[in-house]
Amino acid sequence: MEVNADFTRRVLVHGAEEPWVASPMAGVDRRMLDRIGGEVARATSIVRYAPGSAFSAHTHTGGEEFMVLEGVFQDEHGDFPAGAYIRNPPTTSHTPSSAEGCVIFVKLWQFDLDDRTSVKIDTNKMASVPDGERPGVAVMPLFEDERESVRIETWAPGAQIALDTPEGAEFLVLDGEFEESGERLRPQSWLRLPMEGRLDAQAGPQGAKVWVKTRHLRFVEPPRAA
Repeated sequence: MEVNADFTRRVLVHGAEEPWVASPMAGVDRRMLDRIGGEVARATSIVRYAPGSAFSAHTHTGGEEFMVLEGVFQDEHGDFPAGAYIRNPPTTSHTPSSAEGCVIFVKLWQFDLDDRTSVKIDTNKMASVPDGERPGVAVMPLFEDERESVRIETWAPGAQIALDTPEGAEFLVLDGEFEESGERLRPQSWLRLPMEGRLDAQAGPQGAKVWVKTRHLRFVEPPRAA
């Protein structure tokens, strides 16, 4: 299966408007944003757990990165509320579930296979720092290494946002809204810009909170056979 698999093109998906597609596990549905592969896939998705649902125990051979958007995600490592950011590197395993239900933004098979860095952050307990070079922007760093940079940016109401993306970028609206290329992005809207791209955006009247990943599209490849 291929979904938005041409990484040389700009892609915008309004996630909140996409249909839910059932996964192999009852009560777990997804909205596919990009995908290369079948059930084992290099994938970016929004996933919904119905109250009381669970996924079977599994190992993340290619790693898993996710942000909890709604509700509380649970596994044997803890309870993760909306605002939690998690990186489960290759070889880690867990049994995910949600007693009350949840929605997460998740990326699979996008790690260096030698990466063993685990990250668990409750962004509700962190402060953003003003970006001294970009007026109206505050930044909350989540993760950075030689392959990528991940952060949450808060854009002040009406702020003009210009960002070159020489190595690609992804943006997911967490709260508020912004306009880009004549389109309005709101919560769960996901934008992927290719290498050598550029973001020219304006935050909405209430501002915007945006998950941002940059520098990573140099490493696009499908998962290895299990």
